[in-house]
Amino acid sequence: MLFEVRLGMLSKILKKGYHFCGKKNMMNLRYSTKTILLVIIFGLFTGCFNDNDDNLSSSTSVKDFVWKAMKAVYLYNANVEDLGEDRFGTSQEYQDFLNNFNSPEDLFESLIYDRNTVDRFSVITSDYFALEQQLSGVSKSNGAEFNFYYTPGSTTSVFGVVRLVLPNSNASLSDLTRGHVFNKINEQELTSSNISSLINSDSYTLNLAIYNDNGTEISDDDTLSDANISITLTKNIYTENPVYYHSIIEQENEKIGYLMYNGFVNEFDNELNQVFGSFKSEGIDHLILDLRYNSGGSIRTAAALGSMITGDFEGQVFTTLKYNETLSNNNYNFNFTNELSDGTSINSVNLNQLYVLTSNRSASASEMIINSLEAYIDIIQVGDETVGKSQASQIIYDSPNFGRDNSNPVHTYALLPLIAKTVNKNNGEVPPSGIIPDHELVEKAANYGSIGDLEEPLLKKALDLIQGASKFSQPIQSPAPLIDSNFSEATETLMIVDN
Repeated sequence: MLFEVRLGMLSKILKKGYHFCGKKNMMNLRYSTKTILLVIIFGLFTGCFNDNDDNLSSSTSVKDFVWKAMKAVYLYNANVEDLGEDRFGTSQEYQDFLNNFNSPEDLFESLIYDRNTVDRFSVITSDYFALEQQLSGVSKSNGAEFNFYYTPGSTTSVFGVVRLVLPNSNASLSDLTRGHVFNKINEQELTSSNISSLINSDSYTLNLAIYNDNGTEISDDDTLSDANISITLTKNIYTENPVYYHSIIEQENEKIGYLMYNGFVNEFDNELNQVFGSFKSEGIDHLILDLRYNSGGSIRTAAALGSMITGDFEGQVFTTLKYNETLSNNNYNFNFTNELSDGTSINSVNLNQLYVLTSNRSASASEMIINSLEAYIDIIQVGDETVGKSQASQIIYDSPNFGRDNSNPVHTYALLPLIAKTVNKNNGEVPPSGIIPDHELVEKAANYGSIGDLEEPLLKKALDLIQGASKFSQPIQSPAPLIDSNFSEATETLMIVDN
């Protein structure tokens, strides 16, 4: 059959393939253009029936691409009836099926397996140029990131808290700081239904508020009042460095490395390695890795980071990438290594214990760091339960081999489907419900603290644990954020397959 011949070609390409893993924001995912251009891992595929299907009308050509790509590479293709081996007997039957859908988006959504619980992450785009920019870390941004919460006592009214102000951005030139609270944008009261349209504007004004927790740990009696202060933000083209903050903390004759790392982006591997160079030269005794806002990225970078942390397991399996049943011969191991992809020697601090800070935005490669390293060293997790995503994605173009080269010039559609899952050396997966922390602690709207400050609640908790505080201390009860400022991006929690 034609399908069997093409699948053999696909397998050969996959064996030389490239792999990625999950990353940030449904809006501002940070990856590299070089990485995206490496994502040509899929071979030729035309269908599983014998009749000639190459004469489809132009109106269905994009849908033809969608179906064939999903049939070839989708992780859950065996669970979707319309992707079955014997689904269509003739070309006409196949074209009738495609014509039954009003748009490529409708067809794509119909091919997703269990959207609510299993595949929450596969996406389609009609503009792969914009997607490529997002994955390279280049996007329109004002540099302010927010978490949003329901106003106490309401299920519709919302307020926001500034969680980060990115360096060298428009927001960094304003008076906006982490922890600022706002209850209006452009003088409009915030609701769960209008946030997206308001913050997606190129320019908007935050109307700050005063949050009062009335001196209690519970949120039911908290109140908000207008601060009568406004800050206007404007979006520009911005490239984000995921190495947000790092320092060395000295306590009781011990040196503790602290790193807030916000995206596994291999374009910045050398900057990450330099941080570990400073940790190594200072001879740190402990490491606190802050992944609370890191929703994923490159598997290769994650393996490099694991190698920087440990340094003792070169050549052993960091994570294994597993494809669908048809492509299982292409399963691939990412191993601990002693050098980056450009040949630079990795700076390893040789620790057998790691403290990780997480939130309900930590996903994909962030979860993989925990899942993969805990098979080798002791992991102490502080914060909130993670997202629960162990699947990897791939950018798929409408071309003979689903790669970027020779893509169809007639349209700019591309897919970002789940194409594989990752497991640790013991075949353990990240639970779909997320990884439960050893010490639960959720950021409180009234007390975000400053990143790197010793009194910032999550960092303080990790420092207390290092100094021997009770391992089973009671969690501080506080509602987790409803959504974050990147919630509308389709590339949320992406795990990318790269080389």
